[in-house]
Amino acid sequence: MPSKFKSSAVAVPIEEAVGQVIAHDMTEIRPGQFKGPAFKKGYIIREEDLPHLRRLGKEHVYVLRIEPGEIHEDDAALRLATALAGAGVVFDPRPSEGKISLRAAVRGLLNVNREALIAFNLVPDLTCSSRHSHSLVEKGDIVAATRVIPLIADEKEVNEGVRIAREAGGVFSVKQLAHPRTWIVVTGNEVYNRLIEDKFAPILRKKLQNLDCPLGHIFFAPDDRGIIAERIRDALAGGAELILVAGGMSVDPDDVSRSAIQDVGAEDVVYGTPVLPGAMLLCGRIGPVPVLGIPACVLFYNATVLDLILPRVLAGEVITRKDLAAMAHGGLCLNCEQCRYPVCPFGK
Repeated sequence: MPSKFKSSAVAVPIEEAVGQVIAHDMTEIRPGQFKGPAFKKGYIIREEDLPHLRRLGKEHVYVLRIEPGEIHEDDAALRLATALAGAGVVFDPRPSEGKISLRAAVRGLLNVNREALIAFNLVPDLTCSSRHSHSLVEKGDIVAATRVIPLIADEKEVNEGVRIAREAGGVFSVKQLAHPRTWIVVTGNEVYNRLIEDKFAPILRKKLQNLDCPLGHIFFAPDDRGIIAERIRDALAGGAELILVAGGMSVDPDDVSRSAIQDVGAEDVVYGTPVLPGAMLLCGRIGPVPVLGIPACVLFYNATVLDLILPRVLAGEVITRKDLAAMAHGGLCLNCEQCRYPVCPFGK
């Protein structure tokens, strides 16, 4: 297939090659030390490279003449990365062979505009790949990478990719997590009456610690709708910024935690998810305070819907029915003999 680009290779004296693009790899051989490319195709020659070229015996080099409407891969990558990076995303402005990696500027929740990412990758010769949306990432983690495929790109195609990314407000963003003071209400007659040992609190405490959320107080309540509601009010009065109500979330008649949460005035309540384990999770808020109803599956599985939802809540998201419905794709835990979450398909 003939090239659509007009750029061509021409020989120029090395003194005139500064700022020009090398048209082919230049091999260097140092016996017993090194054999390989001293300068790679596509490299832009700098003033400080001239002594090295002379040591290679070069008086002339072949460089690419980039015509109007064309753009070098490094320049294209820089333009694309600038447009793709939204809030909380940074990058090194020095491309490597036309590629730039985007990194998280903070520890937080990665958000990917998947529709914009698909549209971007439909533009010929542009590529960008990323982690899954809603991944929890650490500061400095690579979240995406972009490049153009040819050494010399069509500027119109690059501009189209930039337009798509800018209209999306950046395809990638990382939202820093809040660290709300969290109160826990553990429900159940058996635990309240000390007939069995509570297992909820140690598990929830560990998950909160991993997300740097300070723990306020842990209440215990019987399966009594009024008492559970009162403990939730106590948590609010005590300054809770997040409330976890553990247990009593099934549809059994004596499981009344869900009703108690609504009695306290919870709004935007959504109950039931297509995620397994975690079908009976509740999400809502009481004024500005998020409240989560935690199903019993948390006691038996290392990774559940709670691990998928809690970071999103800490990132300030109000979870909707549509959000939960979208989690059906990838929401089936395979219950592996050795759990490797989050390095697994669950929640992806």
